[in-house]
Amino acid sequence: MKLLLDTHALIWWDTGELARAVVRRIERADVVYVSAVVAWEIAIKSTLKKIIAKSPVEDVLRDYGFIELPVLIRHADAVKVLPPHHRDPFDRLLVAQAIVEDLVIVSSDPMLCQYKVPVVWD
Repeated sequence: MKLLLDTHALIWWDTGELARAVVRRIERADVVYVSAVVAWEIAIKSTLKKIIAKSPVEDVLRDYGFIELPVLIRHADAVKVLPPHHRDPFDRLLVAQAIVEDLVIVSSDPMLCQYKVPVVWD
């Protein structure tokens, strides 16, 4: 299985706050991606004091063997055809990336389940 971690999944992974079932799913994945969108969201929300990340995203990727997923034009173009279920631009781009790249999103956000993309949180 190819997973794409959303922002809180990455932060909770790094701080050891993920539920054991989610940790096992990530550990058993064929590959785990972290989008540049996540790093962007952490950078913005850290500046606004809405998120506290333990480590820089690059360090987390290196330390755990996760793979960086850049934002490509085809990802951005895919956002325009998404239904307006979710207004958060970070989450909408993650959904588009998951659809384009055939990934499963790891997230506790119930809004993401409204899209035609697999979401896991157990």
